[in-house]
Amino acid sequence: MHKIISSYIYNSLSKQVTTTGIGLFRIFYGLLTFLEIIFLFYFNHLIFDPIPYIDVEFPMIPFFLGVWAVIAIFLTVGFHCQFAATSNYLLWLIFVNFTPMQRDFDGGFDLFMTGAGFFLLFLPLDRSFSIDSLRKKLSIQVFSSIKPLPTKTTILAYQIPVIICLGFLYFDSATNKLFAEHWRNGLGAWVPSIMPYYISAVDLSWLLNIEWLQKFIGYLILVFQFTFIFLFNKRHFRPIYLFIGAGLHLGITLSFNIYPFGIGMLIFYFLLVPFSFWKSLLQKITFNTPQLTVFYDEQCPLCNRTAIAINHFDICSAVKFKGLQTHAHTIPAFNNISEDSLLADIYALDTNNKLFSGLDTYIQILYKMRYPFFLGLILNFPGIYHIASFIYRKIADNRLRQPCNQLCIANKPITANYPSWHNYLFDTYAHSHPKKFSRQLAKILLLIFFLQLTSTIHYGILYRLDFDFGQNKTTKLLHSVSNAVLMLSQTFLGITPHALYMNDHFEGYDQILAITYFDKNGEESWLPFINEQGIILAPNWGRVHSMWANIAVTPNINETRLEKFIMKVTAFWGNKLGLDLNNTEFIIKQKNIIVPNNWQNDLREKNLRGKWQTIGSAKWINNRISYHINYNIK
Repeated sequence: MHKIISSYIYNSLSKQVTTTGIGLFRIFYGLLTFLEIIFLFYFNHLIFDPIPYIDVEFPMIPFFLGVWAVIAIFLTVGFHCQFAATSNYLLWLIFVNFTPMQRDFDGGFDLFMTGAGFFLLFLPLDRSFSIDSLRKKLSIQVFSSIKPLPTKTTILAYQIPVIICLGFLYFDSATNKLFAEHWRNGLGAWVPSIMPYYISAVDLSWLLNIEWLQKFIGYLILVFQFTFIFLFNKRHFRPIYLFIGAGLHLGITLSFNIYPFGIGMLIFYFLLVPFSFWKSLLQKITFNTPQLTVFYDEQCPLCNRTAIAINHFDICSAVKFKGLQTHAHTIPAFNNISEDSLLADIYALDTNNKLFSGLDTYIQILYKMRYPFFLGLILNFPGIYHIASFIYRKIADNRLRQPCNQLCIANKPITANYPSWHNYLFDTYAHSHPKKFSRQLAKILLLIFFLQLTSTIHYGILYRLDFDFGQNKTTKLLHSVSNAVLMLSQTFLGITPHALYMNDHFEGYDQILAITYFDKNGEESWLPFINEQGIILAPNWGRVHSMWANIAVTPNINETRLEKFIMKVTAFWGNKLGLDLNNTEFIIKQKNIIVPNNWQNDLREKNLRGKWQTIGSAKWINNRISYHINYNIK
């Protein structure tokens, strides 16, 4: 096995492919992290306070979330990529393992994001769509001396994260699914879709009422997950697995209220897009001839940097830059403009030889580059245009100019060199010692494979078979060692059992709970948490949904934990609504539902239309809550 993997790595090192998919993966991973941080900001007191707004145990949480948000933005735009990726990985470890996020508010994707964050450390994050690559170009200072930067990497940068983060995950998940009756009946996707707690605001009743289609989707998921790791990298199968996988995770994002998990899985499919697609797409969006020719002052440092920056973001090749001193005398449109006037502004000619100058040149650049078109429209608005013109004039009139021989040395090499694990391992070490590197990387991958196999066998097979380790010292020792290994691999690599929505979760899940309150006028209202149908409302999705639907309310309700989360929800939303907690009575309501292992027509609507009954109440007195709940009502 080691020789096979080592040989495969050695042969793959020389296969160079575009980094476009990795750049897009970095951008959307950063955006998803940023959105999750905004979510944590909003639910800060619910998640981190022992008693929301009353007992604040972590007052510095907003500060550290703010730091994390800045790092997520750095990662998204590709600024100090290695620093941002490393800091992001460490912050995921800290927040998941040292706050209530893991125990009480597991978002269902925290460990997945941790594992993905680990592999980000070793990807060439700065080679596509990054500020770091722009900073490298700006280090040259002179536009005419710019040379193309590397935009390719080894194919292993795509394959290894996909195999481990998707392939292992899918196989482990499919192994667990074989032990669930509703998955064996082809209803794995249907069952959570008829459960009020799990559905999103999108009404998919028409789809759920087609029995054969639901079973087809259920069995398709099983086949897809079992075969993915073996076939996704085959040339003819890659587009198929891309289409099916992206479609399934898009369906999860739209139909369930666990959108962070759906989106987190979906962004990995940027790494599965065929490389020929990116090449074809670039050819289609790139202009054959420039749509605008911009003339810049070759002896102005600011003008050179501006040309470098615009050229960096001009992915459609819509703008061409020419030195004003070199080409102005060949352009008839400049014949009637004095040299002082030429050097005082930036000029441009479009394909119709229409001349633009000053701020109008920048507006035309935004128009021609296509994707920032609306920014150009905003600059053209009356008022905004005049303010922007004033700022432009101030900058243009106060810029420094100096002869080119003082500005730069011709063909000056790039001096900005930002440290990167990928650059060191794959471009330096692997290039110098390819066979040694291949053997060492093969050992690391085999170790990760062993860790995942341990998790799958321990929880996906032995646990499902109710294997009894008994009193035998050897089996007990193996059990303890296995747990210790799994704890470490789960913490640092995100390797964890993926037994989502199994029989032990839904079996007996025949009642759901909601909370209402009496306002100061004595009228009963629903908390903006769960509505009259039993649907968990936005923004209480993701990890807040998990807290209520997977921990507080389960087939076997733990009274202590339920009361804890009733306390948290009433204190949090009571404060958000401006209620006087000590003068507000909260009502606990219960509704019976049906979650079967066999298909039933229109069951989603039947569960939503069910009637509620009052089973208890909760009251706050001097910042302490008391409960009166009848847990035996069915």
